[in-house]
Amino acid sequence: GLMWGMIYLFPRLLDAITDPIMGFISDNTKSRWGRRRVYVLIGSIIMGVAYIFMWQLFKENSLEYNFWYFFFWSIIFYLGLTFFSVPYVAMGYEMSDDFHERTNIMAVAQWIGQWAWVIAPLFWLIMYDPEWFPSADVAARELAIWVAIPCAICAMIPALFIKSESTLNEDYEPLNLSNIGGSLTKIRDSFKEAFKIKEFRKLCLSTFFIFNAFNTVASLTFFVIVYKLFNGDAGASGVWVSLFGCLGALGTTFIVIPIVTALSKKLGKKKAFMICQSISILGYLMLYFLFIPGKPWLYILALPFFSFGIGSLFTIMMSMTADVIDIDELNTGKRREGTFGAIYWWMVKVGYAIAGALSGGIIWLVGFDSDLATIEQQGAVDGLHAFFCFFPMLGTLAAMFIMRNYDVTEKRASEIRSQLDKRKSLNNGVNTSFYGLNKLESLMSLKGKSSYLTDVKDDISLYELKSAFQKSLSSKLHGICFSPYREGQNVNQRLSGTQIDERMEVIAPYTSWIRSFSSRNGNELIPLSARSKGLKSMIGAWVSGNEAQNNLEIESLIDLAKKGQVDIAVVGNEVLLRDELPMEVIIDYLKRVKKALFNTPVGYVDAYYQFVDHPELIEICDVLLINCYPFWEGCAIGKSTAYLNEMYEMVKQVAGEKPIIITETGWPNEGSENLEAVPSMINAMKYFVNVTNWSKDKGVEIFYFSSFDESWKVHQEGDVGARWGIWDKDENFKY
Repeated sequence: GLMWGMIYLFPRLLDAITDPIMGFISDNTKSRWGRRRVYVLIGSIIMGVAYIFMWQLFKENSLEYNFWYFFFWSIIFYLGLTFFSVPYVAMGYEMSDDFHERTNIMAVAQWIGQWAWVIAPLFWLIMYDPEWFPSADVAARELAIWVAIPCAICAMIPALFIKSESTLNEDYEPLNLSNIGGSLTKIRDSFKEAFKIKEFRKLCLSTFFIFNAFNTVASLTFFVIVYKLFNGDAGASGVWVSLFGCLGALGTTFIVIPIVTALSKKLGKKKAFMICQSISILGYLMLYFLFIPGKPWLYILALPFFSFGIGSLFTIMMSMTADVIDIDELNTGKRREGTFGAIYWWMVKVGYAIAGALSGGIIWLVGFDSDLATIEQQGAVDGLHAFFCFFPMLGTLAAMFIMRNYDVTEKRASEIRSQLDKRKSLNNGVNTSFYGLNKLESLMSLKGKSSYLTDVKDDISLYELKSAFQKSLSSKLHGICFSPYREGQNVNQRLSGTQIDERMEVIAPYTSWIRSFSSRNGNELIPLSARSKGLKSMIGAWVSGNEAQNNLEIESLIDLAKKGQVDIAVVGNEVLLRDELPMEVIIDYLKRVKKALFNTPVGYVDAYYQFVDHPELIEICDVLLINCYPFWEGCAIGKSTAYLNEMYEMVKQVAGEKPIIITETGWPNEGSENLEAVPSMINAMKYFVNVTNWSKDKGVEIFYFSSFDESWKVHQEGDVGARWGIWDKDENFKY
């Protein structure tokens, strides 16, 4: 009995102690292969080798020899498990920032993991079958090899095939011997910091109660089935002990995990947890009443309900832990998947060790003796059965009580993610005086973007593409950015009403709105021309570092709006992007226009990420007007719509109830390449068709940039600057 307790307790306690140390090491590893992969590979090899040696036990050796032999290899095996499991769990946590995708990832992992619990109980059938093996000890020695090799190979897969970025240049804690020794203090501090997060405390404690109450009685399964249902005759029990574990795992695999994943998406993670644990309580009650001697098949009816307890636990809890890690990063500025994974599983493993001791305590408490038949100790058998059903119920109820106020909803998780993205954008130190290359990448760490579902095929013929372009244009755009300047003109020259009317005549059949950028030097004639063609107008006041000119622009805009010619008033275009005015001045201008105009929506236009960086802009604007250019961020055409979608979704997450309009997006047909973004006639047409399809699919209002080519922009944007129009500089249709 003492040897059994030591074998059950000490290796698992060692595992629980070494896990946090491994978490610290994994979180701070500098390697060309990233933080996790090397340890996963090493742990896989150690576990595979140790598992084979651990079970090479022979009856002819003494009891003491076999005990110490098994004890030693158990220690090695659990050290390998620490090397493997801590970075492996962390890899799962850091795979996604998405609230629901995290649940999907954990559900898939748990689904695959459940197959071990389906298969393992079947070993009971073959180990004692003389047609398979001459004895159980021979079976253990041979099966250990056949189990260890494929499991070790499978365990290596994350190390070999999950790509990770190099961490050689990261600012991590040094991993020298003295620092690792001193890491125990850091680990203690990490524990304290982690447990300051009340949501994480709830996750750990509720998992502790559910999982370990279950494991306390799990080792009693054999005795309850054999003695309650078969009067102590193990031979007569046949397959029923194996079926209990096997069918329970199958229920988890094909019923519980799909249901809990769906419930989590529909109702939220907390509600899904509460519902699943309530179902498990019903299952435990059914097990109490359906354990009837002579009718073992009845307990099968309870297994699908019973399986909801453990079956749903780790799918939901590990997904919730990933959400909590975001809270920790917001609080501390550190990204510590390894540490949190280690702490969470420390709670599980310490409890697992305690569960082994408690199961022995229950057997002692009820006075059960495996050498006696049921009829001689009916009370003890009934006591085991009662503990088997009601002890996990108590643990489940305690966990549900703890989780009753858990409040990390999808909305809160999105808000936290948004704040982290904003912080990362500020820390990246991107120069906002120009449209940043890969800005979206720096904000959201997007990898592997693919095409959007409404995109045209990559191999579409030129004829089909031209037809799709014409169809998209003929069905009318929401809006077009109006380009008033002809060849040889620039922004300092005054425009004539005739010129504006001629250009308005060209674009009017293809749009419902136009957007202008200034309210002076002839631009004030644009809204009246648009009205004459039945178009609505978004009219801008050009704002720069020239205060006198700004005042003239703003007064002209106010005058036009009061005449009823402006549907949306815009104060400034990409002023922050050009770094021409401080935020306070822009807000003062906006307040001035809003005070003058009561019935006209007022907004400010800038690159999408400026609204993420500056929540005060969101507060002051009636409508959020964002410019989104996958081209200027170096995005390939095949991924550009998905890229645009992420730009829009990023602002949507911080917009609250404010409407969002994309005021500029487009693609040039000629000019220099910008990383993976290639100007060409084909790409410009594809982008136009894909974006118009996307806007209709998402219900997003966009102003396409631009109506006409304007040569003067070469001086500001290089050779591509003059090639953004749907029509050329002479007002001829380009496509």
